[in-house]
Amino acid sequence: MSYKKLSDLKPMTDGVTPIGVVERQGRVEKARRLMGQAGIDAVYIEGGKSLKYFTGIDWWLSERPMAALLSARGDIVYICPGFEEARLREQITVAGDVRVWEEHEDPHGLTAGVLKDWGLSTGRIGLEEYSRFFVFDGLRKELQQASFVSANPVTIPCRAYKSAAEIALMQRAADITIEAYKVCVGMLRAGMSQAEFHANSVAANKALGVQGGIGAEFGASSAFPHGSKTMDFLKEGDVVLMDGSCTVDGYFSDISRAVVFGTPTQRQRDVWDIEKRAQAAAFAAAQVGAPCEAVDAAARKVITDAGFGPDYKVPGLPHRTGHGIGLDIHEWHNMVRGEKTLLAPGMCFTDEPMIAIYGEFGIRLEDCVYMTPDGPRFFSQPSPDIEQPFA
Repeated sequence: MSYKKLSDLKPMTDGVTPIGVVERQGRVEKARRLMGQAGIDAVYIEGGKSLKYFTGIDWWLSERPMAALLSARGDIVYICPGFEEARLREQITVAGDVRVWEEHEDPHGLTAGVLKDWGLSTGRIGLEEYSRFFVFDGLRKELQQASFVSANPVTIPCRAYKSAAEIALMQRAADITIEAYKVCVGMLRAGMSQAEFHANSVAANKALGVQGGIGAEFGASSAFPHGSKTMDFLKEGDVVLMDGSCTVDGYFSDISRAVVFGTPTQRQRDVWDIEKRAQAAAFAAAQVGAPCEAVDAAARKVITDAGFGPDYKVPGLPHRTGHGIGLDIHEWHNMVRGEKTLLAPGMCFTDEPMIAIYGEFGIRLEDCVYMTPDGPRFFSQPSPDIEQPFA
């Protein structure tokens, strides 16, 4: 098949609709309802993806805590370093009070003061799952009569079920990643290093209007699910295992392709075909009401029936079949044994079984799936053939 050149690429971000204020306000209202159901009086959310999810605020983590406090009755207070107040106020779209602490002051004492003002000195305070220990430790010293609990019953049921607006952003991200792939696969050449391949992919994503990249492993290194420390140089007959993503308004794509540089051997074709059947079996098992673990079981059965494994043994499938995806490239819920959560509309996850054969090569085909009331849909169409990576 013919491939595009870098010079052919144009930005693909026209018409992208970012998540709006009304949707974010609805997320906060849902969080309030879930807090009531879980008996959580307030939730503390540090800078990070959950802060962006609920408020739209992009904030990196540092030793200076910045956070949003949400109460079950609807109050929102932003806790912020004093010298950052102007920058914070630029980003606020979901209204709330701003409380600042100066460099010589204790941010945990300020947070505790807000909670005491709310009458929650003995309340149940939820901490978002990525909260850091020094924050938890500081808060519990200030609020010794409070109970600190996981906010997972609030944050996960919100973030795990995507809206139509979120799915549209993820669809655009997937479309862009496929376009980047089409250029980068066409640029494969003998002697190319993995670093050169990745640099090409970063340039392709930039030309398409986003930040992103595609990693690649060549030959025997392709058997390592997340790559080897060895820098390889492409040669005839190598399996090329690629894993790429980008973000659109913060939402991720995640797509893997496996090709052979040159003419595939029969062994490579056979393993690739088993992998394709495993990916298809996982997709077919992803029905509304089925447990997440059924997706993994279906893919793994194809691979073990072909003589690989069993379980996580290599040669075979050494990892789960998929993971949730959204504002984080790895989110809840996982497609793995023991995950009993039932698939439901709005859930988004990767379908990426792998066959790893150490010392030879690895094949992984990965496309993301979103659940509709009628069943699963792919964001990107799976590879038709080892010699035709794009539908």
